[in-house]
Amino acid sequence: MNFAFSEEQEELRNIVRSFLENKSSEETVRELMETEKGFDDAVWSQMAEQMGLQSLIIPEEYGGSGYSYVELCVVLEEMGRRLLAAPYFSTVVLGANTILQSGDDAAKKDLLPGIASGETKATLAITESNGRWDESGIEATATKSGDGYTISGEKMFVLDGHTADLIVVAAKTDAGTSLFTVKSDASGLTREALSTMDQTRKQAKLTFADTPATLLGTEGKGWDVLSTVLDLTAVALAAEQVGGAQFVLEMAVQYAKDRVQFGRPIGSFQAIKHKCADMLLEVESAKSAAYYAAWCAAEMNDELPSVASLAKAYCSEAYFHAAAENIQIHGGIGFTWEHPAHLYFKRAKSSELLFGDPTYHRELLAQRIGI
Repeated sequence: MNFAFSEEQEELRNIVRSFLENKSSEETVRELMETEKGFDDAVWSQMAEQMGLQSLIIPEEYGGSGYSYVELCVVLEEMGRRLLAAPYFSTVVLGANTILQSGDDAAKKDLLPGIASGETKATLAITESNGRWDESGIEATATKSGDGYTISGEKMFVLDGHTADLIVVAAKTDAGTSLFTVKSDASGLTREALSTMDQTRKQAKLTFADTPATLLGTEGKGWDVLSTVLDLTAVALAAEQVGGAQFVLEMAVQYAKDRVQFGRPIGSFQAIKHKCADMLLEVESAKSAAYYAAWCAAEMNDELPSVASLAKAYCSEAYFHAAAENIQIHGGIGFTWEHPAHLYFKRAKSSELLFGDPTYHRELLAQRIGI
């Protein structure tokens, strides 16, 4: 097995990095995080039409490019570096992935081309106010109504839920956990943007009151699909965390070289050297975990469930530690609103908790490998 990226993958990385350096500067991110919508329509269109990023993992038969999960993780790593403010994670990793895994060919034909072209922004609504990420946390109900279904209940922490055109919703029917698609203009749907610690990633509260919905996949088989989707999501988030962790490491090292105290760069002091060395070790280890998980996701092999939890747990802690140490190395300036360090710190903390914190994933890992 070859652990190195191919020339094409490295080229993809370089193109995406250069695009995001232009379109997702710190100034742009700060502007967008102050808006309720949280992203720029023109950049979203460019990502789809010029870069083909939304279509990356969608098969060619549904209007996509048909690339593997490894390429997606390369792109997400670069997005994590620049704290991209756009509904990419919710649309591609959550929305498109769930439709792809659902086994519903009619839905794939109907919904995926819109996502691939950038016309449709999608998301996945699982979690409720109980904050649980497992099946027992799903309490919203769906009832048969004529040819379709109606959903009642409430979903919390839905990524980009207030701007998505298409929402995939997990709800309980008599047959068990099932998945449904709901259009943003459906009757009985109320969407409310939430105030979040990480303002670069918008979340919403969705309330369903007898909202018309269409079944996705097989009734009662929703958790089988979601379980796989959540593993793929954990891998994708780990890749994004690695990008952020690498960036704050570079930021800290550069400052340690530039900042002079007592007539010498602070990077020459042992305490700072140790911090930087520890960060490097953790970031490189996180990369190994995330890249191996990306390969498992691309192959969809038996290791995916355990490796996904391992990567999510380790990369969450590595990113959060690197972001915190970056603030410490910067000293007083690192604590200020004007410095970007806090943006990465907040993203690291929210990503650590998203889709299950490290404790949850270590418990899941223990169950999956039979400890």
